[in-house]
Amino acid sequence: MKKILIGTHNNGKFKEISALISKKYKKISPIKLNIKSPKETGKSFIANSRLKANFFSKFVDYPIISDDSGLCIQALNGQPGIYSARLAKKHGSFFNAMKFILKKMKKKKNRKATFVCSLSYKKHRGKMISVEGKLRGNISSKIIGKRGFGYDPIFIPVKKKITFGQMLKSKKIRMDHRFIAFQKLKKRIKI
Repeated sequence: MKKILIGTHNNGKFKEISALISKKYKKISPIKLNIKSPKETGKSFIANSRLKANFFSKFVDYPIISDDSGLCIQALNGQPGIYSARLAKKHGSFFNAMKFILKKMKKKKNRKATFVCSLSYKKHRGKMISVEGKLRGNISSKIIGKRGFGYDPIFIPVKKKITFGQMLKSKKIRMDHRFIAFQKLKKRIKI
């Protein structure tokens, strides 16, 4: 069985990416291999996903797919953006980070937001392929739903009436920013 390393320490992302990749692959987590996460020093989602793919490729001799993703809110000048996970860390949890965001959004009329995902794929000693998927939506007025992970309970995708946090996993996984990025990647490689 072919192996692929999914370069993320986020269990939610690991599960979502695993579900998109062909069953021919055995999906490996860096946590299982005791590989720590690299410092995210990139200034964009693509830069960070490439940085992770390069970092993890030093430890294994099979392909790597790494993800960098986050929530960009128009009224907050694109924040938290590439700092989405770091904001949650700073506030102790994603739940606290969502409360912080909703407080900042209280008087804002513009609720537009975009979920962005960059995926980078690298074969052992091969060149890297990077893609980006974006999904537009709006920030809800409160935290709704127990499903999903991260900022899912405050994001309502365009043309939908419910947050990702309320949506069935099978539905969300076939429409979110990670899925959009993965479809682009599939056009360029067999995975």
